[in-house]
Amino acid sequence: MKTTVPGPKSLELLGAMDKIQETRTVHMFVDYQKSQGNYVVDVDGNQLLDVCGQIASNTLGYNYPDVVGALKDPENLHLLVNRPALGLAPPAEFVSLLKTSLLSVSPRGLNQVMTMMCGSCANENSIKVAFFHYKRLQREQAGIDVTDVEAESTMKNQVPGSPRLSVLSFTGAFHGRTLGCLSLTRSKPVHKLDVPAFDWPVAPFPQLRYPLEENERENRQEEDRCLEQVTDIMKVWSDRNCPVVCICVEPIQAEGGDRHASPYFFQQLQRIAKQSGALFMVDEVQTFGVTGHMWAHEAFGLDESPDIVTFAKKLQVTGAYMKDGLRPDKPYRIFNTWLGDPSKLLVASAVVKVIQRDNLLQMTRKAGEVLLAGLKELQAKYPFLSAARGAGTFCAVDCDSTLRQASLLQALLNKGAYTIGCGEKTIRLRPSLTFQPHHANIFLNIFESVLSEQSH
Repeated sequence: MKTTVPGPKSLELLGAMDKIQETRTVHMFVDYQKSQGNYVVDVDGNQLLDVCGQIASNTLGYNYPDVVGALKDPENLHLLVNRPALGLAPPAEFVSLLKTSLLSVSPRGLNQVMTMMCGSCANENSIKVAFFHYKRLQREQAGIDVTDVEAESTMKNQVPGSPRLSVLSFTGAFHGRTLGCLSLTRSKPVHKLDVPAFDWPVAPFPQLRYPLEENERENRQEEDRCLEQVTDIMKVWSDRNCPVVCICVEPIQAEGGDRHASPYFFQQLQRIAKQSGALFMVDEVQTFGVTGHMWAHEAFGLDESPDIVTFAKKLQVTGAYMKDGLRPDKPYRIFNTWLGDPSKLLVASAVVKVIQRDNLLQMTRKAGEVLLAGLKELQAKYPFLSAARGAGTFCAVDCDSTLRQASLLQALLNKGAYTIGCGEKTIRLRPSLTFQPHHANIFLNIFESVLSEQSH
């Protein structure tokens, strides 16, 4: 470390940038050419161990050779300089790129995939898929097609063309910042304030006690309480003639504070959805690979795959997997100009190859064991920490206050470890999949140094 963070050069750039756009979220400016592996270098020459991972989206670390090689290959240059409208004119390589990237790691039983522009966009369009599916089944059962009344009324945002349908989400959820996704998002007021929202139901997400293995009885009672409310809500909204057609849930609530639930909770949630005729949608935007499984829901022992799984961040591309039968019945119903980016599929192909070749999921599990064990040791030593928890390197620990959270995060920055918070007072860790046990120990040593200073 050469300066505090942000250093003089970052502050100078912040001043210039603040004249033209919002800067209050910016931590520092980065020299990405000098950043390497799990270390990020800022414009002031500070080298920091990155356990933030660009908000959980850095897969292999910085400037990974396989990714650099794929982008430097002259044969791939046309994918970088010609950005097509994929719904109209995809490149010749598009099908093969889908097969070597997204389809090579698709969740079991999900054979359909659509690419999108961001995680919010993936969730937003998946919600639309659920609505389209529900209405199509209704029409098929009634033996009718879209009526003139529906076509006319939807242009006025009125029923029956704009039907009363709903999606169920959970307290603490974060599914994105587009308008439909904000109606599902329940993590912080700042995300939603002043924005009109759909009148959609919310169910309680379990408030579990940690460590999970020592509180199984109490946690099962809490999960049963929440599941009972889900069932009641589904009935209430059906009786209101605004049925829940999709249950949307994160495998671990990330932005909401790294809140976990047991496999039992997700198993029962899927069964409730199926019994009520709703789709079961799992938002895996943050969780690809990082829990030590390719997909976090693979650890839940579900009866079958979710109906929809959305992805982004560490997969480097974004979109959704779906079961057969969920494809919209008409063209242009799921559509935008770009529908993703072929060059990002190229990166995803390189990323997937490295994950499989180098057994990075196993590496993530090992590094996560070191990380979580170390966090538990630190919380035993420093009473202002609690509830250390994690799956793979998707780890977190709570502070005793929001002020403590902010103080620790800034102190970590100035000692050479970069991460961010979530929830009201949680420190979250989101390193790359090349993060190894020795990196975990480096972080834990820096963290203990910071904690020791704050305890005096």
